[in-house]
Amino acid sequence: MSLPTEPIGSIPRPIALIEAFGNHAAGQITDAELADLSDEALVDTLRRFEETGSPVITDGEQGKPSFATYPIAGLASLDPDGAVIPFADGHTRQLPKLTGKFSYQVHADAYLKKARAHTSLPVKQAVIAASALSLLYPADGIAGYDRDEFLADLVDGAEADIRRSLDAGADSVQLDFTEGRLSLKLDPSGGLLRQFVQLNNQVLDRFSPDERKRIGVHTCPGGDQDSVHSLDVDYADLLPTLFELHVGNVYVQLASEPDPERVLSVIRDQRRPDQRVFVGVIDPISPVVETTEQVRDRVLIAAQYIPADHLGTCDDCGFSPFADDVSTSRDTAFAKIAARVEGTRMATAELF
Repeated sequence: MSLPTEPIGSIPRPIALIEAFGNHAAGQITDAELADLSDEALVDTLRRFEETGSPVITDGEQGKPSFATYPIAGLASLDPDGAVIPFADGHTRQLPKLTGKFSYQVHADAYLKKARAHTSLPVKQAVIAASALSLLYPADGIAGYDRDEFLADLVDGAEADIRRSLDAGADSVQLDFTEGRLSLKLDPSGGLLRQFVQLNNQVLDRFSPDERKRIGVHTCPGGDQDSVHSLDVDYADLLPTLFELHVGNVYVQLASEPDPERVLSVIRDQRRPDQRVFVGVIDPISPVVETTEQVRDRVLIAAQYIPADHLGTCDDCGFSPFADDVSTSRDTAFAKIAARVEGTRMATAELF
């Protein structure tokens, strides 16, 4: 028996691809030219993933404009002036807002199918949670398209996004739920968090128990341009509600936590018996590559709180969730992934 180890999602894109995204947005290159560069980056990403020995890989989100907005790329009924997400270093990211009817323009299986054509390894597919996309609906509403109608369309689209990836052969599907921890900063009462979990469970309840074993959720305090948006929010306020999500796998940022054992004690008390917890053993924001011994020791500490047969490892977050993020190099990202893989193998040898 061995501990499973998985990436979260994004890998830093080559500089040529980052420039191509900007040039495409400015109308300076065609869709086909951008697609060619994305495909080149995808093939290189998969090759480098394989070289790390990672038993499960992702496409590195090379073709996504961002982990959050890929479903609405090309949607006409959008205004750029949507919700603003502030990060600790002062920079912000801004979501668009809806001006009309919502529908998915792109489903994640489009990325998955491209990746599976170039590798024989299991491929995990990351999707954005319905709760994040719910932030697109403006507070003052949309004439002729009320919030309930929007949420019905959103739940249908989010279900299709997951189901299409499962049907296309994803080893697992991971819901990106970074807005979960952020919601407690926006609403410390936890009301918004409960709304998010209820909405996501509306989607998850459309899947069978066996299907939900292949579906997971990822939580982190954000990770963009070497900064975070909600690391100051206490995990003890998030995790009890997070574990109410109807998923089989929970991916928890942990390596960058100031007191990981305190977090592990909360996980021990809140985890459902049928849930596997993947603990973060790599900090993507830190420029220092973890040693395999550091990873091993983090795993062994986690195993004191979580049964080994319900434990796995992961990176804290994706390495580059937005297409323009150049804060981490590809070489650093893959060196960190290789350390995770080998450190997890070393821990496995001691636990089994």
